[in-house]
Amino acid sequence: MTIRHLKTARSEADRADDDIKVRAIVEAGLKDIETRGDMAVREMSEKFDNYSPASYKLSLAEIEDLMAQVSDRDMADLKFAQEQVRNFAQAQRDSMLDIEVEPMPGVILGHKNIPVQSVGCYVPGGKFPMVASAHMSVATASVAKVPRIIACTPPFNGAPNPAVIAAMHLGGAHEIYVMGGIQAIGAMAIGTETIDPVHMLVGPGNAFVAEAKRQLFGRVGIDLFAGPTETMVIADETAADGELCATDLLGQAEHGYNSPAVLLTNSEKLARETMVEIDRLLEIIPTADTARQSWEEFGEIIVCDNYDEMLAVADDIASEHVQVMTDRDDWFLEHMTCYGALFLGPRTNVANGDKVIGTNHTLPTKKAGRYTGGLWVGKYLKTHSYQKITTDEAAAEIGAYGSRLCLLEGFVGHAEQCNVRVRRYGGLNVPYGGPAPYKDAAE
Repeated sequence: MTIRHLKTARSEADRADDDIKVRAIVEAGLKDIETRGDMAVREMSEKFDNYSPASYKLSLAEIEDLMAQVSDRDMADLKFAQEQVRNFAQAQRDSMLDIEVEPMPGVILGHKNIPVQSVGCYVPGGKFPMVASAHMSVATASVAKVPRIIACTPPFNGAPNPAVIAAMHLGGAHEIYVMGGIQAIGAMAIGTETIDPVHMLVGPGNAFVAEAKRQLFGRVGIDLFAGPTETMVIADETAADGELCATDLLGQAEHGYNSPAVLLTNSEKLARETMVEIDRLLEIIPTADTARQSWEEFGEIIVCDNYDEMLAVADDIASEHVQVMTDRDDWFLEHMTCYGALFLGPRTNVANGDKVIGTNHTLPTKKAGRYTGGLWVGKYLKTHSYQKITTDEAAAEIGAYGSRLCLLEGFVGHAEQCNVRVRRYGGLNVPYGGPAPYKDAAE
């Protein structure tokens, strides 16, 4: 296996140092919120967002006033995108069925899919107003029929962003707060004097938001670890050129200074053409300051000898967004196992998935794609099992097996739960703490 790195990113050690600094800041912030509640939230909002309204929760009148500021054209586009997200989420929900089976006479087993009862949706928006994130989290929770949906977004240029607020409201948010970062995540999960805590947190965010979710996991549920955006382009010369690869890499690198972007190819020629195109585009893209830093510090170009090597490297990196432009896109779809979402073919792109096409853009980062997929309607549903025995015969038969298996593990109290039913419903006089007899022995 010959894998060549034409461009490397910052070392893992350097990235670990960044994580340590973020971890300490988040830990202190969450402790402060737990201790001082609303006052801590207000001080953090003033410090980080220079924002201190009379109330961080928007009234219906304020929401309606903000929505009135959104142009008809923008509102139509917003509603179109939200419809696509809702339609796909509903199709996913329809695939999740409650079941009930009778594996043996008199024994009923089943499960029910029950919505999480309250969810806090974080919608990033300090640097860019992430309208689409409202569709992805709020509207999807609404399709799942979550009874209480609250949504937080930071102020944009010192005020609530009208389009983001419109998307939250149309998506089905029951409470909308204008606050961001650690203070938003902490307030939703921990609760304050004025905000009741939620059962679950969802939504993407920067490194501080992702770390806050990590530290709060267990106290509340989370969708997944969705930190700074990652993208990978898997390409060969048959389906892509340098301009297409460079555009797709920088299109995600502009998210933030620490957004990894990786080109994975079997063509050194394509790799070098892409490097030239990246340099060209960085001279004209308006977000060059961010995109350039991200590419210089976190960009990678990896050249492999063959497609099997490309597949192995891709699964090892487990990138959030994977754009595939090769002569065998469906082969990658069939064989890849670790990623956030796939975008197949040169006609497809990550931006469509981010904003409008209908799939969810809240996706696993930092190799979390090894054990979870992205946010979807099923994340808001808890699958709970139940069991029921309806006949004396079944109670005695299952109870006898249970009795013996409990004693195999040394649990006498457990065994007696089974034995008392063997006695009552099976008519057998099982000694206290003893095993129920085998059926053939009883006969």
